[in-house]
Amino acid sequence: MSQHPTLAFIGAGNMARAIIGGLISNGFPAGKIRASSPTVSKLADLASLGLFVSADNNEAMQSADIVVLAVKPQMLKAVLQPLATTAAENKPLFISVAAGITSNSINQWLGGNQAIVRCMPNTPALVKMGANGLFANAQVSQAQRAQAENVLSATGLTLWVEQEDQLHAVTAVSGSGPAYYFLFMEAMITAAQKQGLTKEVATQLTLQTARGAAEMALLSDVDPAELRRRVCSPNGTTEQAVLSFQANHLDILVDNAMQACATRSIEMAKELGDD
Repeated sequence: MSQHPTLAFIGAGNMARAIIGGLISNGFPAGKIRASSPTVSKLADLASLGLFVSADNNEAMQSADIVVLAVKPQMLKAVLQPLATTAAENKPLFISVAAGITSNSINQWLGGNQAIVRCMPNTPALVKMGANGLFANAQVSQAQRAQAENVLSATGLTLWVEQEDQLHAVTAVSGSGPAYYFLFMEAMITAAQKQGLTKEVATQLTLQTARGAAEMALLSDVDPAELRRRVCSPNGTTEQAVLSFQANHLDILVDNAMQACATRSIEMAKELGDD
């Protein structure tokens, strides 16, 4: 960033630390970042990086241009309501990474008329390979949209959706998606061991294959379906595996699983929000 706004992180868990680490490694000055948390050990670690830290959320928010809300969804209402006065005075951009909680609920808890960007991140943000879906409410300016994108791109890919409800689908694809791939890796490792490989060899081959396939798909000028067809020689070994997946309706399993994920995201918004 050519200009460095003052950032405040409310919450210092894994996602906050991933964003902070990405920002600092990209050259963002640690002195422009503040963080608050009730956990002293987390604050001590961040202070060692040069951040201003506090156990007081209002203190951390003072003079902040951007406030990143990185607390658990079920705690967000209790955390935000005491910040309404400071929010009204300072009018920062709020970026929420709390799953399921709508911008309308966040706006109400902060006293109203606040600029809010919701982000659905995922855990590969911890290794700067994240995939973030973003939504901005009507109060967010174009300049603030650019600021939000700059902050969150420190952890990986950032893509905007124009309708907030689409974040439920983002949750089903990328927010929860890493777990699907981890589950598939587990199954491959177990199957390879049954065929005689050691766990170490099966694990290394599985992880490198997943990494290579993802990189090929990212760099290719054709879609994954075509890449899959190119690997499947007629009457070959790969074709037999793919035919088995198809016969057992892998596509239906994936569709049902992602729908269950999105449905739970909708339920959480209703359970935890004030919409």
